[in-house]
Amino acid sequence: MDETFVSVRKKTDASGLVVQWIGYLFIGLFALCCLLPFLLVLGTSFTSESAIKLSGFNFWPKEFSLFAYKIVFENPGLIIGSYIVTIVITMVGTAIGLLLVAMTGYALQRPDFMYRNKISFFIYFTTLFSGGLVPFYLLITQYLHLKDNYLAVLLPGLLTPFLIIMMKSFVRSIPHAITESAKIDGAGDFTIFLRLILPMTTPALATIGLFIALGYWNEWYNSMLFLSPDMKYRTLQLFLYNVITSADYVRNSAAASNVQLRDMPLESMKMATAVVATGPVILFYPFVQRYFIKGITVGAVKG
Repeated sequence: MDETFVSVRKKTDASGLVVQWIGYLFIGLFALCCLLPFLLVLGTSFTSESAIKLSGFNFWPKEFSLFAYKIVFENPGLIIGSYIVTIVITMVGTAIGLLLVAMTGYALQRPDFMYRNKISFFIYFTTLFSGGLVPFYLLITQYLHLKDNYLAVLLPGLLTPFLIIMMKSFVRSIPHAITESAKIDGAGDFTIFLRLILPMTTPALATIGLFIALGYWNEWYNSMLFLSPDMKYRTLQLFLYNVITSADYVRNSAAASNVQLRDMPLESMKMATAVVATGPVILFYPFVQRYFIKGITVGAVKG
């Protein structure tokens, strides 16, 4: 009897080990597939334009060149200023947006909040229908008078319906008895939110904070609409977009005029701008990855 049990146990352990290694292999291959595009972008950004034309994109530069980065950083003051603008907007917008989203999500899941269902429907309704571009532009420029103001980039991203719904679903997993017991002890609503709810929602805050930060970091559309070219410093993404479009315009104009611009590194410059724009995000992501995965999982299950 004991020998049979031991043999079955060994077979179970062996099969479990095989499944575990298969899982590791699958995850490793998937991670490699996610890494390869970035390596391709990185390798192409250090490749000369002539080598790209001859052999296409490669993971390792066949003809090493820093010409693309030289053009991107041709005016270091502008790109550093754009970096500073984007970093400040991202940090301020993420901090304020996290606070607003967390407070909204917490309030909407409170059973003793009378209008929670109506407000929740109103928030959800905005995910299906919007006012359109023209009313949005008129609101920012004619009513709020935020033309050529960084607030026009900051304010629209503070509250996102999807993130509010995610926060509401996460906070719902916290027993309401905690709030009631704190009220019995004499704590106010804001004290309960700051000292009890926020510490227990760290995974959700990290996940939502990452979404908000990525939204601000990649923002270029509102900058294009509301920040005129007369402004010295605009957001990083818009600055890099203008660099690419300017190079593309120069190449097309030269081609139309039968002027040869063989050394213009248009393709490698596109890759260089992608590296410049995504590099800080890639370095920051590992620090919030475990919270991000946990927050996404809980939000999906509890929703």
